[in-house]
Amino acid sequence: MTTQRTPAIQVRGLEKSYKELKVLRGVDFTVAPGSIFALLGSNGAGKTTAVRILSTLLRPDAGTAVVNGFDLATQAAKVRESISLTGQFAAVDEILTGRENLVLVARLRHLADPGKVADDLLERFSLADAGGRKVGTYSGGMRRRLDIAMSLIGDPPVIFLDEPTTGLDPQARIEVWQAVKDLAANGTTVLLTTQYLDEAEQLADRIAILHEGRVIVNGTLAELKRLLPPAKVEYVEKQPTLEDVFLTLVGAPTGTGAMPKDPR
Repeated sequence: MTTQRTPAIQVRGLEKSYKELKVLRGVDFTVAPGSIFALLGSNGAGKTTAVRILSTLLRPDAGTAVVNGFDLATQAAKVRESISLTGQFAAVDEILTGRENLVLVARLRHLADPGKVADDLLERFSLADAGGRKVGTYSGGMRRRLDIAMSLIGDPPVIFLDEPTTGLDPQARIEVWQAVKDLAANGTTVLLTTQYLDEAEQLADRIAILHEGRVIVNGTLAELKRLLPPAKVEYVEKQPTLEDVFLTLVGAPTGTGAMPKDPR
């Protein structure tokens, strides 16, 4: 007999407007614990608005959400204790060393042994050799990994990553991808927004495409690919990519695989 686990995140009918502009028009999705869930959408789709609501930074106009078993409307403090949010830019102090950044956050969270917490995270994110260097000397990928490490202090069961690889070079993106995969492997639930289709393909257990304020499709990568006609076999068989699925569903113009940045 299979035991059904309680969802880490459950969203029903989420709505949000800014004056006359309706950003979210009844968003529904569920995120399984210990999984990576990608919220994918073009410019203005409402991805960041959804994350801001789920992290208690913004109140919805309608709808319900439960995060780590706590109701967003009535148990906001408990939700905040259960989550961590990493925005589009690394929130690290460049004057301090990597270790000092981690120790500072651990002290702010009143943890018993900040030094050990910092050392463990430096080792976990392959930053031990750079821990004594000022963050101003770090590469973009190293800063992002440090930023994610800082967000894990206190072991939050749910983490929101809002476009975690924006502005990074290809090598740095791969480093961050591995860090995100390691989070899920260690049991952390990850909800990420991204403007990169290949990022969702590489990372996500499930992908929801947000278009004009609604989730128009939600499934695994294999399920989304089955929405398109079967591949034609000529000399080689070309399987549809996530980009093919996305562009077919939302009718966006073809590009490089990166979508315009969501300003919200």
